[in-house]
Amino acid sequence: MKLDTRAMRHLTAEDWKVLAAVEQGSKNHELVPVPIIERFSRLKGGSSLVSKCISTLAKTSLIAKMKEAKYDGYRLTYGGLDYLALHTHSQKKHIYSVGTRVGVGKESDIMLVADHTGAQQILKIHRLGRISFRTVKTNRDYLKKNASGSWMYLSTLAARKEYAFLSALHSAGIPVPTPIAHSRHTIVMSLVDAPPLRQISSVPDPAALYASLIELYLRLAKHGLIHGDYNEFNILIREDISTNPETGTEEITLVPVVIDFPQMISMEHVNAEMYFDRDINCIKIFFERRFHFKPTTPGPFYKDVKKTVGRDGFERLDATLEASGITKKMAKDLEAAIRQHEEEKLQNPEAFEPSDDEEDDEDEDEDEEDKEGEETNTDEKEKEEQPSIVIGFQSPSESGAEQGMEKLSINNKT
Repeated sequence: MKLDTRAMRHLTAEDWKVLAAVEQGSKNHELVPVPIIERFSRLKGGSSLVSKCISTLAKTSLIAKMKEAKYDGYRLTYGGLDYLALHTHSQKKHIYSVGTRVGVGKESDIMLVADHTGAQQILKIHRLGRISFRTVKTNRDYLKKNASGSWMYLSTLAARKEYAFLSALHSAGIPVPTPIAHSRHTIVMSLVDAPPLRQISSVPDPAALYASLIELYLRLAKHGLIHGDYNEFNILIREDISTNPETGTEEITLVPVVIDFPQMISMEHVNAEMYFDRDINCIKIFFERRFHFKPTTPGPFYKDVKKTVGRDGFERLDATLEASGITKKMAKDLEAAIRQHEEEKLQNPEAFEPSDDEEDDEDEDEDEEDKEGEETNTDEKEKEEQPSIVIGFQSPSESGAEQGMEKLSINNKT
């Protein structure tokens, strides 16, 4: 779905209280009864003011009714969750304005934003349950009672987990975006001016880049972590320019930056070896296909690398998840969602391709927005299949992110 912030400037303080009340009631109700919304919102205007606010929120698709409901109630939509997260970021001065969407995936949207000083940042919005996930959501036991609410719950868990690992990795000196803030299903992080590996068509020394990627992965392993999705989609390649003191000429160093951590697991995980081998093979296959480079030595191997965990002064970070407040049940729910998504994608890949058919969903407006997102994702995927960026040979040009910020719109009332 699209992130449209235009309605935020028109929402009153009472509207925000009612929206927050629906969110609070969603913890125990699939459809929050109006009396509960009235009680949680605590508006002095009583039921009449609450009804007015509900009408405003429903017109902007921040809340929605369910078809054939047995009582008068409302559920929170992903748009409503977006607004609540943005409102929190705005109040804390982490986000002042929202620009263009610079990335879209089946599980998240990547938005260009700015804080009150004008500094450009990235807003990642987790959206588990849309597009590919929608085809399988009714088959998951933990979603049977409250499908839409559970997807928001899982999206919030994914963001919370990613922010916890992002913070720990950044503190440990691993090249990742700088974490700035987290609210609900969203993360604000620094803007990394670098293209993803999948968009790069040529590098001066494939062997050196491959070695740096493997070295980075082994650093993660020494901290007790396995990325779980270490591939060309989740690795950015940054160009660092320095001056050679002897020759006075500029030199470019390619530095990999890792992103996307919801699926990160411990080296002690029951399936750790499988995920480890898969990550390493993904890099090998990509380099052989794209750069015609094949390493001459086998490995690295999980059994050998596991012996290095926590040694040589490396702090174990695999306990970070528990320290972040995510319970074992929460972690299992999120892991089950990711694992079953992967299994069903392998069994029925056609079901995960964007479809032109209308989905039978409780909120038709949301379906239309999601479908638009699918079509956009398809168009971008076709473009991404044709790598066009050459790096490491000359000074980097103006980034696409900076060009996108030209369309940034400032909202003084948000």
